[in-house]
Amino acid sequence: MKGFIIKEFYHIFRDFRTLIILFGIPVVQLMLFGFVVTNEIKDAKIAIYDQSKDQVTQKITQKLLSSGYFLLDKNIKNYSEIESCFKEGNIKEVIVFESDFARKLEKEGKANMQLIADASDPNTANLLVNYTRAIINNYVAEMAPQAKIPLQIIPQVRMQYNPNLKGVFMFVPGIMAMLLMLISAMLTSISITREKELGTMEILLVSPLRPIQIIVGKVLPYVLLSFVNAVIILLIGNFIFEVPIQGSIILLLAESVLFIMVALSLGILISTLTNSQQVAMMISLVALMLPTILLSGFIFPIENMPVVLQALCQFMPPKWFITIIKSIMLKGVGLGYIWKETLVLVIMMSVFILLSVRKFKVRLE
Repeated sequence: MKGFIIKEFYHIFRDFRTLIILFGIPVVQLMLFGFVVTNEIKDAKIAIYDQSKDQVTQKITQKLLSSGYFLLDKNIKNYSEIESCFKEGNIKEVIVFESDFARKLEKEGKANMQLIADASDPNTANLLVNYTRAIINNYVAEMAPQAKIPLQIIPQVRMQYNPNLKGVFMFVPGIMAMLLMLISAMLTSISITREKELGTMEILLVSPLRPIQIIVGKVLPYVLLSFVNAVIILLIGNFIFEVPIQGSIILLLAESVLFIMVALSLGILISTLTNSQQVAMMISLVALMLPTILLSGFIFPIENMPVVLQALCQFMPPKWFITIIKSIMLKGVGLGYIWKETLVLVIMMSVFILLSVRKFKVRLE
């Protein structure tokens, strides 16, 4: 028994893949969850519309920015700019100071300000408003001993795009991205490996079909099936969970098709790199599920992550698609606001297809 156990240890230590599963995956998962899973706010981009521009509003602004929670992205000059700021997608909160803010606070003991948050992500919006309120209350408490009358700064809160803070407004776009990515990639990742396992790959290799024709032929049926899946998700989200579709339905469906093609092309690339359906399926699940949940901004804000993880998020297709679908469904934007995200998905799809074709050519030689 002792010799058998020692032999088993030798086998484990000689197998690099087993060591990665035993020690590598737990460390990576612990690091990911440790850095990503957090409810803290850090470096959230805000805009300020200061109609008073007096000493008090400047001190409040400095106190907000020095807290480490907020970054001033833009100073707004008129109220009509607020909507366009939110549609651009960078601004998470807009703070509006009323005119004569300092004078009203000194003479009347009361001044008003408005906190407008992008509630397409209700959890983040709620945290931002609570952080802002806490900082303002702290400022009032510091000023109170010096004031002749009781001071009161009244923040009026408005949750843009999701006034009731419904969590389903966040989960439907995220779940749609996750399901389309996992199902589409998994379906196509086993397509070529199935041919290899069944021995029918040789027939394709000697056929007059070119590699690009074989790949396109594999992808097109799944494009239609996945598109039907996307339509079902949108219908359930709209009619059952009452998630609105403020923008163009045609643009929304076109972007969904684009994302489906990205996922399918990634699945084809995985299938060209593996020799069995089981391995292809495992890679699709492990390599796509956790990154889609953790590194796409689906649940946890990307701004809160370390710089390395923020850079890694830029290579996650669901990150760009979630931004697109939230912008169309909740904000009602057109292509002019989401062309960068669309271009990124087009580039990703092209790269995955080119890599698949190149790898397939090597197998044909």
